[in-house]
Amino acid sequence: MPPPEPIPAGFWMRYTAWSLDTACLLPVAALLGLAPLGAALANAQAALHALAAAMAHGMDTAVAQAQTPLEMALTLLGDPRLNASVDQLSAALTTLLIVPPLLYAALACLWSLAFECSSWQATPGKRALGLRVTDAGGARLDIAQALIRFAAASLSWLTLNLGHAMVLFAPHLALHDRFSRTRVLADPTRRVLPTWARLWLLVQAVAGTIACAWLLMALYAWMQSLLGQALTGP
Repeated sequence: MPPPEPIPAGFWMRYTAWSLDTACLLPVAALLGLAPLGAALANAQAALHALAAAMAHGMDTAVAQAQTPLEMALTLLGDPRLNASVDQLSAALTTLLIVPPLLYAALACLWSLAFECSSWQATPGKRALGLRVTDAGGARLDIAQALIRFAAASLSWLTLNLGHAMVLFAPHLALHDRFSRTRVLADPTRRVLPTWARLWLLVQAVAGTIACAWLLMALYAWMQSLLGQALTGP
């Protein structure tokens, strides 16, 4: 009796595999970006302190001179220290926002090409769930096909993940699968996520909730500090 034909992998299978690969790549990306990101973070913190001090000084001046709100705004906008702090903060935030995605994208490209063109036909995350990547005919990808697939994946991200959500519906192909004429196939005997994979998803959900809560608390604390400095002076 011939083995059962593989079936298209579902959304949660694919997401779990992607998150496993990401967990492997993020520490490497963090290590490579440690120096530039550390410097950018220090610059951002210094710029925030300088910005708070400049705003507090500007408000003190405005109160002492009994300026109108419009005059106060013009004074703040013309303050060279405040403008320099804004420029420093902008440069630091640009580095913090651009460098991590670029590092991750470069590593993910090498990761995908190396594993999906191998005899595994899958990255370690996909292989852990019994998935494999093929062309439309079920054959192994060559380097060019894998590169096209990776480049086309940007379309799924640029559509705010609507391209990935297409996997939820038959024929269970993401936007980049359609553009690159590739497929992610699953073992038909493993239709349900294993227990360890479900626990992995739960860990991500809890970690994401904690991270969002911490970010909101940190933002609130910074705004309180900024307001306090503006009211009492540096």
